[in-house]
Amino acid sequence: MSKIVIVYHSGYGHTKKVAEAVLAGTLDAGADAKLIAVGELDDAGWAELDAADAIIFGAPTYMGGASADFKRFADASSKPWLAQKWKDKIAAGFTNSGSMNGDKFSTIQYLVTLAMQHSMIWVGTGMMPANTKAATRDDLNYLGGFTGLLAQSPADASAEEAPPPGDLETARVFGARVAEVTARWTAAR
Repeated sequence: MSKIVIVYHSGYGHTKKVAEAVLAGTLDAGADAKLIAVGELDDAGWAELDAADAIIFGAPTYMGGASADFKRFADASSKPWLAQKWKDKIAAGFTNSGSMNGDKFSTIQYLVTLAMQHSMIWVGTGMMPANTKAATRDDLNYLGGFTGLLAQSPADASAEEAPPPGDLETARVFGARVAEVTARWTAAR
């Protein structure tokens, strides 16, 4: 059974809902997975990250980039980086912002760069976008993310109201994909 840790920051609860949906997908696919909020990361949490087969990074997009709280976690990851403790682990990432675009891709690029500096193996969504005239906001991958999972929550929506069901289902499917890729990767090693 693959061990997956989803490490994330959520300022208003929306990104936490995405993280929980990603977690549900990893569990549905048979992984041993857990969530760790960056603000609750202690020595035991760092040890879990080091022991994981895969790490999924999640951060809201604020002002065109990952939140400052997530960046503090990334900066603190220099200790495992120096020892190359995350080398050859599977990595993936997701973000959520208040607008449909919100420059989310800048955050995904940041997460990819973080993973590459740790010598990790990046996994994208593996999903086609919902890009037909008949597409609705509740379709899988409505926002068209390939490199990482994209979600959207209106800035004035409560965490109970957003993200929409389609984004949460996309997150669940994404989590399952990461778990399946991780299982194949760890079996081949």
